[in-house]
Amino acid sequence: FPPPGFQVAPETKAVMKWLRSIPFVLSASLHGGELVVTYPYDYSRHPMEEKMFSPTPDEKVFKMLAKAYADAHPVISDRSELRCGGNFVKRGGIINGAEWYSFTGGMADFNYLHTNCFEITVEVGCEKFPLEEELFTIWHENKGALLNYMEMVHRGIKGIVSDKFGNPIKNARISVRGIQHDVTTGN
Repeated sequence: FPPPGFQVAPETKAVMKWLRSIPFVLSASLHGGELVVTYPYDYSRHPMEEKMFSPTPDEKVFKMLAKAYADAHPVISDRSELRCGGNFVKRGGIINGAEWYSFTGGMADFNYLHTNCFEITVEVGCEKFPLEEELFTIWHENKGALLNYMEMVHRGIKGIVSDKFGNPIKNARISVRGIQHDVTTGN
């Protein structure tokens, strides 16, 4: 990662280095232009398919994370199909990224494939570039959902992997039966 010939911007390289140096486990990318929560994979399993469901081995976890955000968002959780983002109502306000539209080089895919960090993408509003006076409303619509999402860091297995003397083991590989995606311990 990234694909051959793909230019990586300096700020992206810096974030990639940062993600590899600190054992983050949860993140969210905030975008504008729609009102929906997406989760990996963002790149279709078949490069010629623009809208193809492409689940990770941790599909259930990602759906749970995306729903934690969507269900706590006052507009995304609104069941009206006539509102901004209404075309995602039947999906609960969430969608697999590649099923919505496929693109390569996304941070959520990078995080999942190259770090221990699970990332969702939150489209915070239908305006791609909201006006300054709209930001206060957008913040208040997303604040509770962000907090609810951050609390999800306490879900799952956590602890310290240590040797027989109680010393932490750095970079120990953790495997879960039935999920073909390992994670490693931090420092």
